[in-house]
Amino acid sequence: MKNIGFVRYLQSIVVGLFFVFSFCSNSEAFDFSDWDGLVKKYVTAKTLEGVRFNAIDYASLKKDPVFSDLITRLESFSPTSLESRESTLSFWINVYNILAAKMITDHYPIKSIKDVGNFFKPVWKRVAGTVGGKERTLNDIEHEILRKMNEPRTHMAIVCASVSCPDLRREAYIAGKLNEQLDDQMEKFLRSRGKGMKLDEQKNRVYLSAIFKWFAEDFESRGGVLKYIGQYVTAEERKVLNNSKIKISYLHYNWKINH
Repeated sequence: MKNIGFVRYLQSIVVGLFFVFSFCSNSEAFDFSDWDGLVKKYVTAKTLEGVRFNAIDYASLKKDPVFSDLITRLESFSPTSLESRESTLSFWINVYNILAAKMITDHYPIKSIKDVGNFFKPVWKRVAGTVGGKERTLNDIEHEILRKMNEPRTHMAIVCASVSCPDLRREAYIAGKLNEQLDDQMEKFLRSRGKGMKLDEQKNRVYLSAIFKWFAEDFESRGGVLKYIGQYVTAEERKVLNNSKIKISYLHYNWKINH
């Protein structure tokens, strides 16, 4: 019995070390284990107006000292230390999601993230937070950093705190399994009939998230939106998408905050 207890003790140490090194595998990485814990704690599934999504308890997140400490740590971390493509992508995806959540908590309660901005200066161009001593906007992160890295799946990972956005993942993105996480995000989003993709075979029409319209050019080098998403759907759905006469419409985008 003592030997069994000792073995279990060693196993717990190994699991603990694996968790730590998953988030901080080398000196260049930022430790997102706090964010991992926060999304596990405050993100739950919910349905609103027929759309299933991951809802965030912003009221509780706002009061959690772990969240404010995370924001503080980002202020002093230098992104220039990120060397690999995967570590850079995972870092800025996490940061976008953290700062989008911060935008909500800073102004909570509000009905939509868009309420933070106005016609002359939309929320996307307002300072969301500081990273590495530099003020950042959500627009900066999305358009000047992430989109320039030529990874279309990023659009299914960054979450602008709205019901029709892709779901906020209930774990932090990490370099070691980023490809797997992004594939999973794409597959889950396309399975969401209320906000990702819906097929009408009788009318030979596909209804897609407006995200695929707004960022269509990001999929062009991969053969276009329909060809690209065909990798992430069922064989039956792929057959419909491959029909040269298929027509595309776009689903209503619900900008209400995802809480």
